[in-house]
Order: sequence, then structure tokens, then C-alpha cells
Amino acid sequence: MALPKNKTGKKAQADPISDQAQSLNAQIAALEAEIQRLDNQLHHAPAPRLRSTAIPHGATIHRGNETPAVQPAPVMREPVFEEIKQPQLKSRTEASTPAHFNELGVRKFDLPSMFGRLRNHLRGPTTTNPRLVNYLAAGGVHGLRPMRYEKRVARNRFIFFAAVVFLMLLGIVLMFVHNH
Repeated sequence: MALPKNKTGKKAQADPISDQAQSLNAQIAALEAEIQRLDNQLHHAPAPRLRSTAIPHGATIHRGNETPAVQPAPVMREPVFEEIKQPQLKSRTEASTPAHFNELGVRKFDLPSMFGRLRNHLRGPTTTNPRLVNYLAAGGVHGLRPMRYEKRVARNRFIFFAAVVFLMLLGIVLMFVHNH
């Protein structure tokens, strides 16, 4: 392709923008032709066969003038069971020696272990992901308030409502004492 001459009579430089535009137009034309070809294939594809849902494993319903083909009945298979691994429960660390039981085989009352069991029950379970707990406590997750802030809000709310209940009970007692 010959380049046009500019006003001075010298050959003009090739314009990179117009060259890029021409290559992009060629690619667009190729893609449009591919879309047209695929669209023609889609419109000339055979219609899907539909199965009757009124009767389980019923005959296939064919659309149009296709010849009906007999479809074999589906084979019923046994269900597949997978083995699930359950975590082993931790054994109790409490000592169960004969000294902890009386002569009838009943466990003796043990005040320190009762307090330990109560403390463990109120403490709650230990975390399975301590790193996530550290992120939440420190406010390291974007968009979440730090856990210390949430604890402070909950503590202040509890103190406020406890004070309100105390004042209401005090008022009721004063009214009762004043009337009698």
C-alpha cells in the first residue's frame, strides 16, 4: 500500500491509531461471522426430548415429526454411603479411683471437683480456630468492630439494666413499706 504524500511532497508516516482500528474492525467482523455460524447451528439443532413427569420413568415425549425411540428404563442403584469420621471425645481427666466411691458404689461428694466442673461448664468450649479469635478480638477483620468494644457495650448495657431493675425493686419495696 502506497502512503500518501503530505504538503511538502514527502511520504506521510503510517498512522498507528488507524492501523489498530483496521485490525480491530477485522477481528470484529471475524467474531460476527463466528456468531452467525454458531447461531445457525443452534437453530438447526434437533429439539430436545422431554420425559413425562406425570408417570415416573414414563415414555419419552417427542416434539415435531421425529421418530419416537424407545428409551430404556433407568437402572435403580443402591445408595452410596460415605464413612464420616467423627472426632473422638476426650476422656475425663478426673480420677475415678475406689476412694471416690462409697461402699454402695455411689460417688462421694467432692466439693472442689464440683466447682471445677461448674467453672468448665460456665466457661464454654474452647475455640477450634484461635487465630480467628485473635483477629476478631483485635479488630483485624475489616468491617467488624473489635470484640473488646462489643464486650464493653454489653457490659455497660447489663449494668444499666441491672440499675434500672434495682431502682424499680427499691421503689416497690418503699411503696409497700410506706403503705403499711
